[in-house]
Amino acid sequence: MPRRDVPATTSEFKAADVSSRIARSFRIGLVCPLSLRSPGRNERMNVLLCSRLCKANSAHRGHRMSNHITEWLYPAVALVCALAGSVFDVRSRRIPNFITLPGILLGLLLHLMLGGWKQLGLAALAGLICGVLFLIFWLAGGMGAGDVKLMTAVAAIAGMPLVPWLLILTALAGGVMALGLALWRGRLRETIRNVGALAMHHRFEGLAPHPQLNLANARTLRLPYALAVAAGTATTLFLTAFQR
Repeated sequence: MPRRDVPATTSEFKAADVSSRIARSFRIGLVCPLSLRSPGRNERMNVLLCSRLCKANSAHRGHRMSNHITEWLYPAVALVCALAGSVFDVRSRRIPNFITLPGILLGLLLHLMLGGWKQLGLAALAGLICGVLFLIFWLAGGMGAGDVKLMTAVAAIAGMPLVPWLLILTALAGGVMALGLALWRGRLRETIRNVGALAMHHRFEGLAPHPQLNLANARTLRLPYALAVAAGTATTLFLTAFQR
């Protein structure tokens, strides 16, 4: 007696339907786990949920891209401020207040608009930390007041996460530039002796300026320190923009 084909069961029909839907999802380039639920009446709900998930993923990617842009935007604006101060420091050996004070205000407003009140507080703290550290050198007679205000503005614009890099890279740039200036003027040995004399003086006298080795002495080698601030800020921008 010839054998009849046995009709497929309901479960087999469901399995075949799920398999076809998985293949269709791969063909359109999207696999949503919610679409593997029971077919039929829940199809419209599954499509709606998948659409919402796709929109949420797109919003998340946009938020990450926005964060990446602001990460290099802050040091870029800080570099503009440092370069403006460098131009005046090289030409007239002074950094005017119309660059530094608006720079501080710009940094605070920028962080407020893009990051809120918490980021505003961190930007103010960044400027305060760098300003206090550079104020110590000003009290010791080794730096101008314009340099202190410029570094405060640059730090307030760059933000708290970049303060360690700004301080380290600016100090390194200042040291290299000072050595280069001493070599160019043929006063390297004298500069090394002066560094030793300053170290001994401040060891016993604290922050009191040295009677001869200070900015008031016209014979002292004077480095436009805004150049070091600009170099440190530029290096920080480079590391921030290209480390990702």
